Amino acid sequence: MASASSSSAKNLFSDSKRRLAERVAVNVNNASSVARQIVRGSKSNEILMQAAKNFAYHESTVDNSIQNLKKMEIIFQHLNYQFRAPEDPTTD
Repeated sequence: MASASSSSAKNLFSDSKRRLAERVAVNVNNASSVARQIVRGSKSNEILMQAAKNFAYHESTVDNSIQNLKKMEIIFQHLNYQFRAPEDPTTD
């Protein structure tokens, strides 16, 4: 009877040990998944920051281009007026 009880205890111990090892393995895998997500999250944050900086840089460039086009339009209108002024008899 002692032998049966002893082998039962050994089986229970080995089963508990196996389940504990499985749980530890699952927890280690979960921890590595969390670490990967954190790394991905930090990289995506860096990418978003770089994209925002690039957007701001290009936004000012586009704004400057718009201002330059407006100035060029005014210059074109003045040149066109000066070109047509000698032809217009009402300017005398």
